[in-house]
Amino acid sequence: MATLAPAVPARAPASPIIITIVVMLGSFMTILDSTIANVALPHMQPSLGAASDTIAWVLTSYIVATAIATPLTGWLSEKLGRRQLFLWSVAGFTLASMACGLAQSLEQMVFFRMLQGAAGATLAPLGQAYVLDAWPREKHGKAMAYWGVGIMVGPILGPVIGGWLTESFDWRWVFFINLPFGILTFFLGTAILPDVSARVRRFDLIGFALLGLGVGAAQLCLDRGQQLDWFASWEVRLEAGIAIAALWAFGVHVFTTSGALIDKRMLQDRNVMTGFMFITLVGMLLVGTTALLPTMLENLFGYPVIETGMLQMPRGFGMMLAMMTVGQVIGRVDPRILITIGLTLAATAMYMMSLFSPQMGATPFMVSGFIQGAGLGMIFVSLNTLAFATLPPELRTDASGFYMLLRNLGGSIGISLTVGVLARQAQISHADIGSALTPFTLPWADSALGKTLGADAVIAMLDASVNKQAAMIGYIDVFRMMFWVTVAMMPLLLLLRRPKQNGPAVHLAD
Repeated sequence: MATLAPAVPARAPASPIIITIVVMLGSFMTILDSTIANVALPHMQPSLGAASDTIAWVLTSYIVATAIATPLTGWLSEKLGRRQLFLWSVAGFTLASMACGLAQSLEQMVFFRMLQGAAGATLAPLGQAYVLDAWPREKHGKAMAYWGVGIMVGPILGPVIGGWLTESFDWRWVFFINLPFGILTFFLGTAILPDVSARVRRFDLIGFALLGLGVGAAQLCLDRGQQLDWFASWEVRLEAGIAIAALWAFGVHVFTTSGALIDKRMLQDRNVMTGFMFITLVGMLLVGTTALLPTMLENLFGYPVIETGMLQMPRGFGMMLAMMTVGQVIGRVDPRILITIGLTLAATAMYMMSLFSPQMGATPFMVSGFIQGAGLGMIFVSLNTLAFATLPPELRTDASGFYMLLRNLGGSIGISLTVGVLARQAQISHADIGSALTPFTLPWADSALGKTLGADAVIAMLDASVNKQAAMIGYIDVFRMMFWVTVAMMPLLLLLRRPKQNGPAVHLAD
């Protein structure tokens, strides 16, 4: 079996910690950008002359471009070299970020966001591959804890930083903020990162075309479904059909073609495949809940943008604390036990969130967020350690790319699922509550009040109250659904195997 070639001996190898910090900066920058623009959309709309239903393409274009470009990571890293690809990606992402900040129309913004997503798609998979190679196998848990802070906390900090930049400066600074981080990452990467020689393989054009078509169509179906009433729209039906057909054809292509975009050995590794299923569901939990909470806090509880972001900070602190703790103990504790504890904490948090009410303070948001973050942090580090423990080193870059692709796809599914359930349950609850409103059930809404305020004003007050209550019920139903999704993940633990500790892995620091 082919082994990973040693680093190019042009420079003394850097410390694994330094390598981890450098690649974490690049990964954090790209993942942060997937959520940092969310809160700035209302401010972009008049500047770019966009309608309320088209401004969402600022987010969709980035997600779709990232999803399509991510599977190319393995092939490009072997064609250009891992270090060169990392540096080119950082430079491209930084320049595209500047172009996004200077965009004068929606068309320009969508184009530059596509370039930004495509350029940055390789940074997180390359970062994970660098970290796994730089550290010996017995320290992979600790390494994943360090690197995971940037990966998992990025979506949490995005709305906070985006809200502060938008309110304090201008929405364009949401993109300009990438310039100093991009320059710093580029020069640190140039000075520190080693290169990795690897086998040269042909480009699987058919596999890439099928996967790109399937993932792109799936992303569009998920992003557009709620706006177009899902399968009532021929556009959504067409996108769903293309996604299913293309992904099915891609699976057949992988198992029947030599030198396919994804090595068959990955799909035959039980831990890797279970890890792929897990990370898809974890992406649903993380992104799905974080997408709903800001709107709930602002619209139902009246918190301003910056305070809304601050109330989500405990989730990030819980995640970081759990990651660091797991990184210290994972070598002495079965990772499957840690994943079980993490799932239990995440399920507990979702159950607490299903008990929210319109009349409560900030404490329940902070406590449930901290517990959920701690649970997801434990799952992330332990899952990364198990999923890649049995994988040959030469497959890590490919596996990391597909891992990140499924995480992003899981996040898109989570957003579409939660938004769809929220809208449906709010409509049902509004009809149920509204049907029970009569002069007998609301004695305070008497004719005297109607004469004083006017019938229209009374009806508007009642409708606003019903809308708020119906929306709250919708959020509660979503959180309860996510609780059951978390519980349903637990049987997957039976498929994971604990790897044998029988020698160190090949790593760049040797």
